[in-house]
Amino acid sequence: MTKKKSPVVLRINILFFFVFILFSLLILRLGIVQIVHGEDYKREINRKDDYTVNNPVPRGRMLDRNLQIIVDNEAKKAITYTNEGHSQKDKLEIAKKLAKLIDKKTDRIRERDKKDFWILKYPEQADKLITAEERKKFNQKKLSSNQLYKLKLARITQEKLNELTEEDLEVLAIFRLLNLGHKFSPQIVKNSEVSREEFAVVSEHLDSLPGVNTTIDWERSYQFDQTLKSVLGAVSTSEEGLPADHLDDFLSRGYSRNDRVGKSYLESQYEDVLHGREQKVIHITDKKGHLLDTRVKTNGDRGKDLILSIDIDLQKKIDKIIEEELIVAKKNPGTKLLDRAYVVLMDPFSGEILSMSGKRLVQNTKTGNSEMVDDALGNITTTYSVGSVVKGATVLTGFKAGVIKPNTYFDDKGIKIKATPLKASYAYLGVLNEVDALKKSSNVYMFKTAIRIGKGQYQYNKPLNLNPNAFDIIRNSFASFGLGVRTGIDLPNEQSGYKGGSRLPGYALDLVIGQYDTYSTMQLAQYVSAIANGGYRMQPRIVKEVLEPKISPNEIGPVYNELEPVVLNTIDVKKEWLDRVQLGFKKALTEYGGTGVNFFGDAPYSPAGKTGTAEAFYDGPLRNNFGKIPPEVLNLSLVAYAPYHQPEVAMAVMVPWAFQGKEDHKANLKIGRRVLDAYFKLKQDRNT
Repeated sequence: MTKKKSPVVLRINILFFFVFILFSLLILRLGIVQIVHGEDYKREINRKDDYTVNNPVPRGRMLDRNLQIIVDNEAKKAITYTNEGHSQKDKLEIAKKLAKLIDKKTDRIRERDKKDFWILKYPEQADKLITAEERKKFNQKKLSSNQLYKLKLARITQEKLNELTEEDLEVLAIFRLLNLGHKFSPQIVKNSEVSREEFAVVSEHLDSLPGVNTTIDWERSYQFDQTLKSVLGAVSTSEEGLPADHLDDFLSRGYSRNDRVGKSYLESQYEDVLHGREQKVIHITDKKGHLLDTRVKTNGDRGKDLILSIDIDLQKKIDKIIEEELIVAKKNPGTKLLDRAYVVLMDPFSGEILSMSGKRLVQNTKTGNSEMVDDALGNITTTYSVGSVVKGATVLTGFKAGVIKPNTYFDDKGIKIKATPLKASYAYLGVLNEVDALKKSSNVYMFKTAIRIGKGQYQYNKPLNLNPNAFDIIRNSFASFGLGVRTGIDLPNEQSGYKGGSRLPGYALDLVIGQYDTYSTMQLAQYVSAIANGGYRMQPRIVKEVLEPKISPNEIGPVYNELEPVVLNTIDVKKEWLDRVQLGFKKALTEYGGTGVNFFGDAPYSPAGKTGTAEAFYDGPLRNNFGKIPPEVLNLSLVAYAPYHQPEVAMAVMVPWAFQGKEDHKANLKIGRRVLDAYFKLKQDRNT
């Protein structure tokens, strides 16, 4: 008997058959996708681009040694634009809409910008500027599109540019900024004087303004106006972006082209820590460049803070002293060429710069009146003949060379070399040892030391022959104090000074009294610090510490890096030698007959130092008014430290081109006394 198949089994078999067919079709389809079109899809996926963009963060602040804020960031309302792959036509439409919502100044527009915009606005008229012959050459590929465009630009007249209305120029001012922005990098459209109404109305219309956003931006703010501003440096604007001369370097370090960076002095020197860690954002686009997604890769942190060695209260006081004494000195005869003065205060043991002050009188080209401007940088960027302040280095050089020893005496009678004028001190000072030579500032003592260094034999009115090595011996010794070499301060563009080129014997005598080579005020501060601290040449510095940023702007972060004092070298002298020079410096300012006693004799803080007057030729901003032979001038200088037994502050004062003639207004000594008084008075006030 034959068994009949169950209908259920039959149905299951049919179901399995259909499932088999479906799986077969799916496998076939996957095979087609993978084998036939796989490479196409892979290429399609690979055509998606990831753009990593750095969004800027506020820079670190600068604070003085007492944690007073000197440089901060001021929050400002801003309108920005991010190029998300928009065409020129899209950008023009965005600019037109924005121009109706905000006021935009048009003073940055160049003539070339106007011509480009005119061609964009009047394309048909622009095409008519090309002749049929030129268009024929273009079709024959004898002229490029770029050459054709240049012909259009050249034929746009001022009359045609006048067709652009004020509204057109405002659109252009915005449009050119939209074009400055790099893909997916925010570009500032307006961050100055953005009104509440502008901020609000743009925020309301963001849906119709692709790429536009309203945000809070920042701008550097200086809490003490012009005080020290030349040293603090400057930051580029968002429109300037990265400096062209360092573009590749910044790009290799991960910067965006429109990043604001320090472009001078402290802002530039400490750019790496002030800049902070920018927020990294990844923009994902399709093959046509359309934005698909945005992801934050790394959150940003504002820049680290700098604690400066500067005491801003002291700095302001010294600025005022210089201004006042310059004005008083200008009332004296023969001061037509006097226009500046400089002061550096330095901790002789750490090298920290407590104050770096410079003021300069300039003529306002509009009003014709004199104005006082900050020139603190002049302490490192300008050098002068400084006169007798270097005599301490001369005596110590004589000791080191073995040509004199403590209590070596010389007669101060002037020196007459054949065919040259008498070389003498300002008066006959008698027979002197090295201490009294410093106290009374004997030129002759230094001349005779230099002659011994050069192994010369002096005879009245006879030629003087010196070993040319004398210049090297003296200059190498001076360099150990910091004279004639860069001090190593943490600021760019420091000048080392001018070295006289002639090696005639008479110039060696000028060299040892500070009237041949030139030095900066900072070099003088480093030099006198080495004498004050026992013989160590300290590297001067403006920055004490670097601090980690805190979220709250009113908080001080933990120390990231504390900069330790750096000894560049020792001056390599015996203690007994240094004691003699220190004693001479003390007598110069505090003992009867000393060159500075009339100003420092009653000072309660026991100062020591050396005054200086140098005969020089004027080489300032008015030098072109005097033809080939510039007028002779006298430079005034002063180096000092206090207290004598336990120095805590070293000072250098420089007043170039102080006067012509014989009437000395003593501005160097007046400034110096007032500066040290201010330092110790401020210290006393803080301790009470």
